[in-house]
Amino acid sequence: SNGIMVPNSDDTIWVVERHRERNSHPENFLASVNAAGEIIEVASGADFYSSPVISADGRMLAYLSWDHPSMPWDHVRLHVAQRRNGGWAEHRVVLDGPALQQPQFSPDGQLHVISDATGWWNIHEVDLKNDSSYPLVQAAVEFGVPGWVFGQRTYTWANDAIWCSWVDQGVGHLGQIKNSVLTETDCGFTEFNGLDTLTDGRAISVAASWETTAAVRAIDPTGVSQQLSASHSLPLAREEISIPEAVEITGTSGRTTHAFHFAPTNTTYECSSELPPLIVLSHGGPTGAARSSFDPAIQYWTNRGIAVVDVNYRGSTGFGTSYRNMLRGQWGVADTEDCISAAQHLADKELVDPKRLTIKGGSAGGFTTLCALTMSTLFAAGISRYGVADLATLARDTHKFEARYLDSLVGEWPTEQHIYEERSPIHHTHRLSTPMIVLQGSEDPVVPPSQAEQLVEALIGAKIPHSYVLFEGESHGFRKAETISRALDSELSFLGQVLGFEPSDLIEPVQIV
Repeated sequence: SNGIMVPNSDDTIWVVERHRERNSHPENFLASVNAAGEIIEVASGADFYSSPVISADGRMLAYLSWDHPSMPWDHVRLHVAQRRNGGWAEHRVVLDGPALQQPQFSPDGQLHVISDATGWWNIHEVDLKNDSSYPLVQAAVEFGVPGWVFGQRTYTWANDAIWCSWVDQGVGHLGQIKNSVLTETDCGFTEFNGLDTLTDGRAISVAASWETTAAVRAIDPTGVSQQLSASHSLPLAREEISIPEAVEITGTSGRTTHAFHFAPTNTTYECSSELPPLIVLSHGGPTGAARSSFDPAIQYWTNRGIAVVDVNYRGSTGFGTSYRNMLRGQWGVADTEDCISAAQHLADKELVDPKRLTIKGGSAGGFTTLCALTMSTLFAAGISRYGVADLATLARDTHKFEARYLDSLVGEWPTEQHIYEERSPIHHTHRLSTPMIVLQGSEDPVVPPSQAEQLVEALIGAKIPHSYVLFEGESHGFRKAETISRALDSELSFLGQVLGFEPSDLIEPVQIV
């Protein structure tokens, strides 16, 4: 994967996996593949490789590598190599950390990379003579994104400027760097995925806003945009869409937490006699962030009179390296405290009903949800979608990329196994007292159904009202449209029964036992 063409050649460069033995981690390396299909190893020895790029003249190769226990947002090396006799030689490390990503050559052959050496993921120019780098623009914003997948791009060249996207306080922006000056393009969009340029100098990206769904759009420097692909039609009229307020919350530890508060919005119905229920959302990852664009799953709730707060808890991306690192060794603690604080903050402000607070999350967010329900009695209901209940199982059975992820989030495995047990909700089910709905895919390899079933058994034993919805054939994360729809309707039915309201939708009720 992550393949590129070699200029002036029939060769290509790829990141390759070699699987030698069943049930063992694959070997990762960089390889060249010629027109005859011959695979020639280019670089090996590190646990991971990514992002090969080649200068326009085909003479220089740059790529990234890192080793366990680092993740690509922890410590990454930048390498370069020279083209010699049809191969690649003179490999050397130019930058040994910190969290590097997206190496790219400018049209004139200058190497760039995104580095968080300043405490923020900024675009740097690389000095190959002195093995150093410096930011083109030093700003307290994030031009980088967590490297969960290959091929991400947040900057590219157009004529004499660099188009770039960045995140500031959790919200996406687009603009240009020219003569070391960053100028924002006011285009009305708040989230950008993938970035390239057209021959006419316009930027092209999958762009969305709080009021528009994602589509491929071309955007010129004045902010004028042209939609180039189909997009999902908005299921709501614009006046029915809840636009969030960014809030900063001081948690119990005295730390600041960031969140988006979505108030209920429905022009057809109005109820001024009572405060709305609230759903606290805990995003997955956990190295990730709340979305900063239209999310139908959030609008589903706000259009039905339920407020939502989407929490960028400590450890989220988009707020600088220091904030991202606040989850190191604290997963299940800092994130949980922040979600509880967000709910309490809105209740104290009399924006939501303190007796009808719900917390919801999936996967890593489900882990935070389960932790909150075992640590606090603040919530009246919980929603766990394929939530991680047993950290030890996750550490033992996960794939190579995340095999040492928990070392930084929890503690070194298995040396600090006691911390895994202390943090795992499955070992604290005796503390549960909150009604809960558990949604699970039958074919989930990451969080197997056995974890959900063990949780449900504990709920049964404690006689806690609950529902268990198993979706046959679904894996980790629901993909089928019918599953996504049924999951939301099941959650609505459950909350209606537990919180004491009658959904206006004609939906099939879930059974609570």
